[in-house]
Amino acid sequence: MKTKLRRSGAKIMASLIVLLGSLSYIMVLAVLNGSIGFIAAMGVTVAGAAGVAKALGVLGLCAEIPLAWGWVIGIAVGCGVIRGGLRYFEQYSNHYIAFKLLAVLRDKIFGALRVLCPAKLESKQKGSIIAMITSDIETLEVFYAHTISPVCIAVLVSLAVFLFVGFISSWYLALVALAGFVVIGIVVPLLSSRALKESGVNYRREFASFNSYFLDSIKGIKDIVLNNAEQDREAEVDRRSDILLQETKKMKHGITKAGAATELCVTLFIAISLIVGILLVHHELLDLGKMLIGVVTIFGSFGPVLAVSALPGNLTQTFASGDRVLNLLEEKPAVTPVKNGKTFRYENLSVKDLSFAYERSVPVLKDVCMHAQKGEIIGIVGESGCGKSTFLKLLLRFWEKDTGSIAYNGMDVDTIDSDDLLDNVTMVSQTTYLFDESIEDNLRIAKPSASQEEMERACKMASVHDFIMSLPEGYKTQVGAMGDNLSAGEKQRIGLARAFLKGSELILLDEPTSNVDSINEGMILKSLAEQKSKKSIILVSHRESTMAIADRIYRVDSGVMREV
Repeated sequence: MKTKLRRSGAKIMASLIVLLGSLSYIMVLAVLNGSIGFIAAMGVTVAGAAGVAKALGVLGLCAEIPLAWGWVIGIAVGCGVIRGGLRYFEQYSNHYIAFKLLAVLRDKIFGALRVLCPAKLESKQKGSIIAMITSDIETLEVFYAHTISPVCIAVLVSLAVFLFVGFISSWYLALVALAGFVVIGIVVPLLSSRALKESGVNYRREFASFNSYFLDSIKGIKDIVLNNAEQDREAEVDRRSDILLQETKKMKHGITKAGAATELCVTLFIAISLIVGILLVHHELLDLGKMLIGVVTIFGSFGPVLAVSALPGNLTQTFASGDRVLNLLEEKPAVTPVKNGKTFRYENLSVKDLSFAYERSVPVLKDVCMHAQKGEIIGIVGESGCGKSTFLKLLLRFWEKDTGSIAYNGMDVDTIDSDDLLDNVTMVSQTTYLFDESIEDNLRIAKPSASQEEMERACKMASVHDFIMSLPEGYKTQVGAMGDNLSAGEKQRIGLARAFLKGSELILLDEPTSNVDSINEGMILKSLAEQKSKKSIILVSHRESTMAIADRIYRVDSGVMREV
C-alpha cells in the first residue's frame, strides 16, 4: 500500500490560514489593494483600446465611443498612478503579515518543543528540528506573502473582468475569458500540484536529512579528523548531496513542464478570444470598437491567474514545510505536564515494581524496586545500555512509566505538579550543554538570582572554581559556541556546579565524573559526601570506584535492578 505523503494541500492551507488570527484584517486590505491595483493596471490598456475604438469611430469604421479624449487620457494616466500606489501597499501588507506570522510560528514551535521535550530530543535528530525552525519556517513566508492574497486577487479580478466584458462587449467573449480563468487558474494548478506533490515532499525530506547530517559533521569535525575518517565522511556527504540534487532536478523538471503548459493555455485562450471576437464582428453580432475593448481586456486579464498557476512550483515545498510544522504543533507529548498538581518538599523516594519499554517488545526496565531517604547517597551501577540513565529520566517523568509506581513523600509522580517536581529534583546528565555566553550566565540558568558568592561556592564544590579563576576574564569568560572553548571535563564540572547552585533536595547524577581525572573525581566525590546530610543524591556510574561514597548500591543487569 502506498504511504500517504502528507495532508492534502487544502487542509494545509486551511490550517495555515487559521493562524492569521488578528492579522486577518490586514490580509483583507492586501487583497483589496491588489485587486483594485490589477484592475487599475488593466485600465491603462483598456483606456488605450477605447482610444483606438474612438479613433475608428471618427473614421466611420465603427460606432463612436461616447467618451471624450480628455477622459480617455485621464483614465489611462490615473490608472497607472493608482496601480503604483496600490501595488506598494499590497506588497507591504503581505510581507508585514508574513514576517509577523513567521515570528508567531517560531514562538509556537518553541512552545510546542517545551511541551514535547525532553523526550522529543531523545528520539529525534536535532538537525531536523533546526531545519524546521529555520528553512521550513522561512519557506512558509512564500505562502503568507505570495499565495493567499494572489489567489483571492485572481478570483476577484476574474469576476470583475467577466462582468465588464459581458456588459461592455459580449457575453460570448466573457464566457471565453471565464473558461480561460478556470483552466489556467484552477485546472492547471491542480494537475501541476498533484504531479509535483511527491517530488516536493521528497525534496524537503532529503533537505532536512542532509542538513542534519552536515550539521553533525561540522559539530564532530574534531573527532572525524582524529579518527582519520575524513574521506568516508566526505563520501557520505557527496552521496547525500547527489540524492538531494536528483530530487531538486525532478522538482525543477516538473515545475518547467507546468510552466510550459500554463503558457500554452494562455496562448490558446488569447487566440480563441480573438477568433470569437472576429467571428462576432463578421456576423455583425458585435461592433468592432466594442470587440477591441473586450479582446484587449481579456488579453490583459491573465496576470492574476498566471500568478496562481505558478504557485504549485513553490507550494510543493511550502506545503511539505507546512505539513512538517503542523505535525510538530499537533504532536502529542510523550508525557503531558501536570498543571496545578500536588506540591511537596522532598524527604524520600520510593520506587515499586517499575517497568518501562520504549517499544512494547523490548523492555528496558523490569519490576524495579528501590528507595532513598534524605541524607543518603544511593549508588546505581551497571554496564552501558542497561537502563541506568532511563531510570533517572523516569524519576523526572521524561516518559510515562508502564507499570509500577514512583512516589515522592508518598505521592505518585504522575500527580505532582511538573514545575514543582523540577524544583525539587535536579539531574546532571552525561553531557552538559553550555550556551554561547559567559560562564556566569551559564551558571545563572540554574538560579538567576544567585550572588557571586553562591556561584563560587557551587563551583568550589564541583572542583572547577580554580580553573575558572585561572581564565583571563574569570567568570565573565565566554565559553564559545556549544562550549567549544572548554574541555569535556570542564563542561561536566560546570554542569555539576549548576546542580549545586540550584539547591534541589534530590540530585540525580548520571556519570558525573566520567570526563574528569582521578584528582578532580576525588574532590567532587568529597563534596558530594559533605552534601549528603542536607540532600539525597542518586549517583549513576559504571565505575565501581565512584561508589565508594554510596550508602547503598543497586546493580542493574538487563533491566533488572537489585540492591547489593
